[in-house]
Amino acid sequence: MDEPTTLNMFKNVLFYFLFLLGVSLTAQEQYLTLREIATDSAKIFTEPQLNGLREKLTQFEQETTNQLVILTIENLPNQTIEEYANRTFNQNKLGQKDKDNGILIVFAKLDREVRIEVGRGLEPYITDAVASRIIRNTMIPNFKEEEYFTGIDLATYQIILLLTDSEALEEFKQEIEEEGEMGLGIKIFVLFFLSIFVAAGGFVFYKTYRNIIEVFRGMFIGKLGVLPGVFMAVFSLIPIMFSLVFVIMPLVFAVLFLDIGLDFEQYRYLLDRPIWIVFVIGGFLVLTILLALLKIRIKGEEDFKLSWFKSDKKYMSKTFSSGGTHSFGSSSGSSSGSSSSFSGGGGSSGGGGASGSW
Repeated sequence: MDEPTTLNMFKNVLFYFLFLLGVSLTAQEQYLTLREIATDSAKIFTEPQLNGLREKLTQFEQETTNQLVILTIENLPNQTIEEYANRTFNQNKLGQKDKDNGILIVFAKLDREVRIEVGRGLEPYITDAVASRIIRNTMIPNFKEEEYFTGIDLATYQIILLLTDSEALEEFKQEIEEEGEMGLGIKIFVLFFLSIFVAAGGFVFYKTYRNIIEVFRGMFIGKLGVLPGVFMAVFSLIPIMFSLVFVIMPLVFAVLFLDIGLDFEQYRYLLDRPIWIVFVIGGFLVLTILLALLKIRIKGEEDFKLSWFKSDKKYMSKTFSSGGTHSFGSSSGSSSGSSSSFSGGGGSSGGGGASGSW
């Protein structure tokens, strides 16, 4: 191998080595080197609050050798809080080497997230379920009120208590088990109850929407006058809206009840920019027209033609009378005799009846 080739290979190896070293150092810089047992990078504590936390956590470590560490940051560096907490924990090697008895609480202010990262040695005590309950019942309610110190201080108190009082820990775990058993039954009952409303709303939506499609089909083939057809379509939107309420509201309630972590605040901007409603209505109209045209194409027996006012009496009677929809078509003469058949007058239910709330 000649000297220039060897030199080029050496340069390439050196380049890649320096590149990987730079990437490694950059990754290391993402995670803070913790020099205090409580680090407030997000500036959410007052000086007395921060000093009080440090004193309490230091005393806990001296008495038990367990390390309970707090870190607050402004925002996460383009990664999940699970990744950030785990790598910060491992980079700082929290807890004692032979015990792995460290716990790290990471609070990300702008991301509105918090995590309790538990070392392997303490996982039998501060289980995932225990940590989750502390976050859910103690931290989050206070954080929503922007009482950040209160939420973290109470959480540290709970963790210290559970790690120093075995009876308190067993009682806490028993409450979790009972809560889970009771909660599962309640959730199944509530979801079943809500599914009744969703099914009823879905059925009304299907029946009404099918009529709207037929209204457009009737207009396109000249069986239904355009003007009366537009009125029929507009009035049919009323039961459509009621049916959507019956479908959407139970689904929203189910999401809130199951507490799946969906943040509705991030969609608040939709209330400030209602233009999206126009696009939804426009999309609904276009879809309805396309379905009406598809229905005409499938049947393949009608020609496209329009009648602005006049409607086919036979078509109206056959298609809409049994569905409870008024005929707005014009006709000559007056009907004679009486009919023994009954049909509704086109009304809709606004959800009357009985219900409960809690």
